[in-house]
Amino acid sequence: MIEVGVKDLGRTQYEGVFHAMKAFTASRTETTPDEIWLTEHEPVFTQGQAGKAEHLLAPGSIPVVQTDRGGQVTYHGPGQIVGYLMFDLKRLGVSVRGLVTGIEEAVVSLLVDYGIVAAPRADAPGVYVGGAKIAALGLRVRRGCSYHGLALNVCMDLEPFSRINPCGLLDMQVTQVCDLGGPEDLGAVRSLLLDKLAGAYSIRFRTLDS
Repeated sequence: MIEVGVKDLGRTQYEGVFHAMKAFTASRTETTPDEIWLTEHEPVFTQGQAGKAEHLLAPGSIPVVQTDRGGQVTYHGPGQIVGYLMFDLKRLGVSVRGLVTGIEEAVVSLLVDYGIVAAPRADAPGVYVGGAKIAALGLRVRRGCSYHGLALNVCMDLEPFSRINPCGLLDMQVTQVCDLGGPEDLGAVRSLLLDKLAGAYSIRFRTLDS
């Protein structure tokens, strides 16, 4: 079973973590262990490679950062769990599609444990409860290794999502775990998310210093 290191970065500014994961991926070799980084970001809008300016409706004082992940614009803020997956896909034995499917299945399984019925959508990556998005996905693969990852809305201020078309989708509603009867405690949700990701990819985790 593959061992993956886990770093809990706490509350962070987006740009520093973005540059750090790019540097990690650029410098890794065939023997570099895989890692998952978990964090909450200070408020920020991030634009994916396909991002269009018209989907930023009224960002106001919240900064906008251009990234190299797939997809369109999304919002990160306190109360949201962001997980960055730095995986060697060949070592893990998955395709890019398989990596995405594993993330989606892990989030769906987590939500089931809280009595929340959710599902992915064929036309838009992520996980949805009814028509509302509860988790966003955006990845980049370089030299067979992934970075970026997922963002799960747990218990946060959802107002900034109204300032954008989330993931470039008009009138997309968003929701979160605590509004659907799940816990407000990010620590509990974070631990369960790791359990579900471990099951999805048949991996085990070890804690790394942040």
